[in-house]
Amino acid sequence: MQAINDFILAAAGQPWVLVLVFACCVIDGFFPPIPSESVVVGLAAVAATADVPNPAFLAATAAAGAFLGDNIAYLIGRRTGTQRWAWMRGPRMQRAFRWAGTELRKRPASLILVARFVPIGRVAVNLTAGATHFPRSRFVGLTVLSAVLWASYSVAIGLFFGQWFEENHLLGVIVAVICAIGLGILVDLVISRLRGTLPEDAEQPVPPAEP
Repeated sequence: MQAINDFILAAAGQPWVLVLVFACCVIDGFFPPIPSESVVVGLAAVAATADVPNPAFLAATAAAGAFLGDNIAYLIGRRTGTQRWAWMRGPRMQRAFRWAGTELRKRPASLILVARFVPIGRVAVNLTAGATHFPRSRFVGLTVLSAVLWASYSVAIGLFFGQWFEENHLLGVIVAVICAIGLGILVDLVISRLRGTLPEDAEQPVPPAEP
């Protein structure tokens, strides 16, 4: 266990760890299997007692990567629509796209802000925003805010739980990540409940992007 703790501390103190955080957050904006939350929360849990990496730098890096990833997803949606690839055409993703298209017309600001906290939700919303030609300038402004809020939240969760495990960084990382995932699932359940109350016209397909 001490060897694992030493390895975690050594990795967290390396300059390249912030490059890894940035890359994960960018890719996660349009490819949800990349665990950006786990990386950010886990490193913040280590920073709570080891002071590496610097929490402010960690939050800024995560926010920058999240912002870039969300806007790449917007551009992908604008160029390809929401049915180009097989993973987009699955029942769950198509339901998410239809719901996102409806909600973007009704409450775009709150949707974009909240969706950032749900891995599949943010991808669906960002792609749909591009496919439906949601105003680019407004999308950029909202994703700046959502990225900062998400990064601050993720780092805060890690710092809060990490301080309880000063002698066992591995356990601190595990607990912090589990709590962050649990909160994400809770948000997802709330969104799913709201999605279930949509009227029948919400089932209309999202229009494809213009060529």
